[in-house]
Amino acid sequence: EVQLVESGGGLVQPGGSLRLSCAASGFNFRAFPMRWVRQAPGKSIEWISSIGQGGSADYADSVKGRFTISRDNDKDTLYLQMNSLKTDDTATYFCATGWSNGHKGQGTQVTVSS
Repeated sequence: EVQLVESGGGLVQPGGSLRLSCAASGFNFRAFPMRWVRQAPGKSIEWISSIGQGGSADYADSVKGRFTISRDNDKDTLYLQMNSLKTDDTATYFCATGWSNGHKGQGTQVTVSS
C-alpha cells in the first residue's frame, strides 16, 4: 500500500523558513518522479514543484527562487525547503507521486502570519 506522510508544517512569520518532509513507503520511491502541491482555503489545488527520478526539478513561478525541492532516495523521503515565506503561501501542502494524478498524502498545514 502506497503511503505518503508529510510533516514539518507550522506557523511562521512572513520572511521565515520551513522545511517540509514527505516519508514514502509501499512503492519503489526512487523509480518515480514526485511533486508538491498545495491548497489554500477556498482555492483549487496548485502545483508548486516536481522532481524527476534523477533530481531534475521544476517550479511554479509563484515559488521559483524561494522554494527548493529535493529527494533522498536512500531514505525514501521527499523534501521542500521554503524560504522567504509570504502570507500567500498559507495552505495545506501535499506530496504526490508522479508528474500528475497518482497518490497524495494527507498534507501538512503551513500558516504564514505575523
